[in-house]
This record gives sequence, C-alpha cells and structure tokens, in this order.
Amino acid sequence: MHTHPGTVAILVYEGLCVFEFGIALEIFGLPRPELDVAWYAHRIVAVDPVPMRALGGIQISVDAGLEELDTADTIIIPGWRYRDPPPQALLNALINAHARGARLLSICSGVFVLAATGLLDGETVTTHWQFSDELAERFPLINVDPNVLYVDSGQIITSAGSAAGIDACLHLIARDFGTHIANSVARRLVMAPQRTGGQSQFIVAPVGKSPRNELSQVLQWIREHLDQPLSVSDMAARVAMSERTFLRRFIETTGLSPRAWLQQERLNRARELLETTDQSATGIAQACGYRSVESFRAAFRNAVGLPPSAYRERFGSAKISRQASRVAAAEPHPPTDATWRTATA
Repeated sequence: MHTHPGTVAILVYEGLCVFEFGIALEIFGLPRPELDVAWYAHRIVAVDPVPMRALGGIQISVDAGLEELDTADTIIIPGWRYRDPPPQALLNALINAHARGARLLSICSGVFVLAATGLLDGETVTTHWQFSDELAERFPLINVDPNVLYVDSGQIITSAGSAAGIDACLHLIARDFGTHIANSVARRLVMAPQRTGGQSQFIVAPVGKSPRNELSQVLQWIREHLDQPLSVSDMAARVAMSERTFLRRFIETTGLSPRAWLQQERLNRARELLETTDQSATGIAQACGYRSVESFRAAFRNAVGLPPSAYRERFGSAKISRQASRVAAAEPHPPTDATWRTATA
C-alpha cells in the first residue's frame, strides 16, 4: 500500500506562465480515482498580492498565501518572470521549506527563483536552452546543463522548457508510486511514457510522426524482442540502412544512442515486471535481455537507486511482494555470466 505523498503547492504570480501552470495542475491537482492510490492533495499558492493576472489576461484564484509553504511536501515553480528578482518573502519561504525536507521542482524559467535562493550553488541544473546562458552568467556558482530534459538532485528537480516539465512531474510520480502509475498518468495525458532526464532537449524527428516512419517500426520491434541479443547491425538491417546512417537517424529521432535507448527500454520493462508480476529477479533479467541476474541487479540499482527487491517492496502490490520474497528464498543459485549472451548494442 502506497503512503500518501502529501500536499503539492503550486506557485502562481503576476504574469503566470499558463502552460507550465497547467502542467502542474493537470498532473497533481486532477483527481485520479482509477489509479486506486492515495493521490496528492494540492494547493494554489499566491506569490504576489491578489488579484493576479496570468499571461493573456486570465485572472487567477488562489487557495492560500506563502504561509502554505510552511507545511507543503512538494513545491512547484511553474516558470517565472525571469528578469525580475523574486520577492524576498518567497525566497525565505523556499529556503525554510527546503531545510525541513520539502521537495522543490521548477519548470522552465522557474529555476531562476531557485537560483536566487542560493540552494542551487554548486549543483547541476537545467532550464530551457534559450535561458541557459543567462542563468549561468547571473549565477556563476551553478553548473547549467542545457542539453538535458530535467535534473534530479534529490530534494530539487529542475526541468527544461515547457513540455519537459511533464517529464519531470512524471519522474516525481515514479519516485512516489513507481513507473506503472507514472505510465498510467502518461496514458491519461495521451502522451508517451516519461522520458529519462538525460535525454537531449533537441530531437530533430519525433518518433511516430508518421505511421510509416521506419524508425518507429524498428523501435517497436526492439521493444518486442528485449529478451534477445540486439546489436546495431541487427537494428540497421531491419530498415535496410548502413550502420552509420542508422546511428545518425536513431540519435536524431530519439535523442539517445542505440545502446542508451536499449538500456532505458530494458529497465522500463524490468520496472513494470517488478511492479505487476511475481517473476523472480532471474526471470526478469532473462525477459529483459541481461546476461545474468548480477548484471541486471547492478544496472538496475545504478539507474534507479534501489536494488530490484527493494523497488518491488516499495512499488509492487503487497501480494506480489510477498510472493516474490518466497520465490527469491527458494530460487537456486543464479546462472553465471557465461550462461546468457549479452546485448551488444
């Protein structure tokens, strides 16, 4: 049973970025009874004196003022008038919230507010590529990475332009509830599952732009054969391309190398199986194309931050977790690396 993730406070301000605000409200504020989990409570928190108007002249209603940040578990900063210094009262409230353990998530230019608190000094962050040079110039103690979708440093998550905020919010849901729930929310949003933070902001040819997109077809084929050894030459042969052309087209389309994309897909499948089945770690390793259960466990822990057993305990159903524990206890010694062939992509 998942614990309640607490209250999400969504900041609003004069000149509010409505798209970024809409992302936060849609993801955290919309009731989701179909998920059968204790969903977030949410509050809309005023930064500036009311009445406030968003971009386009929309008047904003609020639930509370900055005092709400004293008890919020997660605070979302959906953009900001980045050329204007944030009010000191807001900065103080964010510093105090961070000190007591609240999580802070910025979307796009909202990172300028976090930067002004000093909480990002010495950290790596991201923002929309259009703002990255100015952010780095104004806050030289911050390491700005303009090439990624979002950066999770634990208590603080910063995301790139607009739509990358959806990925960052889905990432937070995955931290709280697991990948299965995050993907369910993504489906409700009619979008692809949450992308990993390290993916490039610059994607030349979106996957699935045309049903006949040859790269879309090979990506789907790979997803259906994750248990098999897959090399770049295998992938290129599926679309009758040279390896060099395939590599270029693949990176243009996905923003990732074939090796990185394949690892991402295998880990996504592993997380889904851990959450929804009682398969043993050995069985999941085989189903996801890992050469051994040891290499699977190492890759999983490195990417997710938890070993597979702890991930299942946290995000799988209680019944699945109990069954898996009994299977693990009775499971024979796992096969050696020589038993299974490795993926070479």
